[in-house]
This record gives sequence, structure tokens and C-alpha cells, in this order.
Amino acid sequence: MPTPLTTREHCHLKARAHALEPVVMVGHGGMTPQLVAELDRALTAHELIKVRIGDADRVARRALGEELAAAIDAVIVQRVGKVLILWRPRPQDLIV
Repeated sequence: MPTPLTTREHCHLKARAHALEPVVMVGHGGMTPQLVAELDRALTAHELIKVRIGDADRVARRALGEELAAAIDAVIVQRVGKVLILWRPRPQDLIV
């Protein structure tokens, strides 16, 4: 798992994510290998993404968010209702 965020980094990432639209939608299928692969691709490309989890149960959404973040080695920046904001630093070899 990436290092925990400082308060300043956390606030900065929340502000950056405010204008974003959800890139990945999680449906009734839950966590699948295809979903994990898509999240990995999105985070590699964008570094900061919003994910919409369609489950109506708050506890299930929270648990699924934790599982997804652990599976792709990302940090949960914020949860607002059904939207989850994930961040993972971009790999150094991709930075131009």
C-alpha cells in the first residue's frame, strides 16, 4: 500500500478530484478481475479517479471500496455517498 497521505496532500487531492466525473462504475457483479484490471489501467493513466459503486448498502459499499483499494494498491482519498475517490502515484517510468 502506498504511504499514508499528509493532511495537505489529502486536501490537495480532494480539490483536484472535485471536477472529475466517475471513470469506472461498479455494478452488481462486484469485484471481478476485469474490474480490477480496468481500475489499474485508469489509475496508471490518470493517477486520481472517481469510482461509482452502485450497491445500495452503505456497509457493503465501504467494504468493496476497501477491497478495491487494496487490490490495486491505491489510497482512498474520499467517500461521498456512492462515489469513491482513489489515488495512486504514477509510475516513474511513465512520467514524461
